[in-house]
Amino acid sequence: MTAHVRVIGAGLAGTEAAWQLARRGIAVELCEMRPVRKTPAHQTENFAELVCSNSLKSESENTAPWLLKQEMRRAGSKLLAIAHATAVPAGHALAVDRDAFAAQVTEGVSREPLITVRREEVTYIDETEGLTIVATGPLTSDALSQEIARLSGSQHLYFYDSISPIVEAESIDMSRVYLAARYGKGTADYINCPLTREEYDRFYDALLAAQAVEEKDWERLNYFEACLPIEEIARRGRDTLRFGPMKPVGLRDPRTGQQAYAVVQLRQENLRADSYNLVGFQNHLKYGEQARVLRLIPGLENAKFLRYGQIHRNTYINAPTLLSETLALRAHPRVLCAGQICGVEGYTESIAAGLLAGMNAAALVADEDPAPPPRESALGSLVHYITHAAAKNFQPANITFDLLPPLDDDTRRKVRDKRERHRIQCERALAACDAWLARAVAHAVTR
Repeated sequence: MTAHVRVIGAGLAGTEAAWQLARRGIAVELCEMRPVRKTPAHQTENFAELVCSNSLKSESENTAPWLLKQEMRRAGSKLLAIAHATAVPAGHALAVDRDAFAAQVTEGVSREPLITVRREEVTYIDETEGLTIVATGPLTSDALSQEIARLSGSQHLYFYDSISPIVEAESIDMSRVYLAARYGKGTADYINCPLTREEYDRFYDALLAAQAVEEKDWERLNYFEACLPIEEIARRGRDTLRFGPMKPVGLRDPRTGQQAYAVVQLRQENLRADSYNLVGFQNHLKYGEQARVLRLIPGLENAKFLRYGQIHRNTYINAPTLLSETLALRAHPRVLCAGQICGVEGYTESIAAGLLAGMNAAALVADEDPAPPPRESALGSLVHYITHAAAKNFQPANITFDLLPPLDDDTRRKVRDKRERHRIQCERALAACDAWLARAVAHAVTR
């Protein structure tokens, strides 16, 4: 078996996979097509550039995202360590300064002696020689998509994902907003724009009347349910936004002690705090329409937009029909897939898939059988979902407690409190993960 692994794509999954291999003494060829070939969403040449948001989700103890990150930390995730080093205030969530995060990842990868970076577009995958990890993400080029389709023997699935607008901090009218985190978690890390019922109705009507970007003939708008554009949410009913991105629950205005009819939250983009993104306000509207409608939000009347909302296509394979639990193609076991292209959704989940692909590829280099993470763990449950879900209507998934094995009937009868059930599930998951990692380390030491 070769002692060299090719990783295609230097996004979150690809860089994590490359690091996992390098730390095990394995040489890596890391291929990234930017800047030779650009994408519709990326703005820089840096690795691991975050485009949709800057949040890696909740750090609240005994939540599903917290559990996944805890397991990844114990497995030695390099990108999570960098995320903490570049974190910005975000209440109970782990959010990063996206520029600093990408810069540190790029610098670290470039300095690693076992990682050779190739700035070139890959259009061919040799499934017979060496090992390859495909981590090209949701914006895989057309040429490589066709090559992956050749290997997989099936058509790609896709959905449309969205990017939230970003405003310049100095253009926000701070006299009309207040600082607070939902339910008091964190240190008042969000800017909150409260709306009265009259203001909400005016905003809602304008949103529904706004012109969307013209749909191309080849497009079929197949949105991901967990990341719907705000206009799509609004079309489902007048109050749907108030139960989604404009939810006022848990946010009381410290100036009045009252809860507004609706609230728009702005989250800090970087350590300089000179820009904020509109949380959950991804959309498919024309830029001029976005400016007109979003300036109806109190505090944003004179907002300067540094980036407007966008829609881009995310490409992923039908993982249940194609992947084994080691993230390798069943028909071509020397080719592994990681990140969003393998059917996970979200930044943290993409890093997790890269971590596992790197670990599995390292085992293959050593002529060993990779050991998938246990089903009880968050890592194992994520892998189990993408490799065992119903193939007919397969959609990428974030980590949730629904993916983890349920508690036994006796425990469910005894424990009625949902939070306590989640604590037990997390305790069980971490114990299983620790045992799996201990076996992996012991095996590596004795081989």
